[in-house]
Amino acid sequence: MKRAPYCVFCNIVAGTEPANVIYEDDEVIVIQNVLRWVPVMLLAMTKEHRTQAELWDDGIEAVGRIAAKVGAEACPDGFRLLSNFGFEAMQSQEHGHLHIVGGTHLGPYV
Repeated sequence: MKRAPYCVFCNIVAGTEPANVIYEDDEVIVIQNVLRWVPVMLLAMTKEHRTQAELWDDGIEAVGRIAAKVGAEACPDGFRLLSNFGFEAMQSQEHGHLHIVGGTHLGPYV
């Protein structure tokens, strides 16, 4: 499994850092985000370390399918799937992931 020198998400997958795991299979894991800007903030990612671009090139189908399923279960009235690319988009982790956000009216896009 490809792994970055230090990646909190890889460490969560390896079980060396704690996380509230919402869903897990052989390829994908969904965890509770430590940030709590809205009632539901989850992160869906491949277990294998991939950059955001690599995720969208190869892996988004599995992650997107699971993220949509978990989002619908956690937020039956609606949710957003978000993906940040780079510093200006506020991407803080190299390990590619989708944000699942909801649990409240989210308002218009910024």
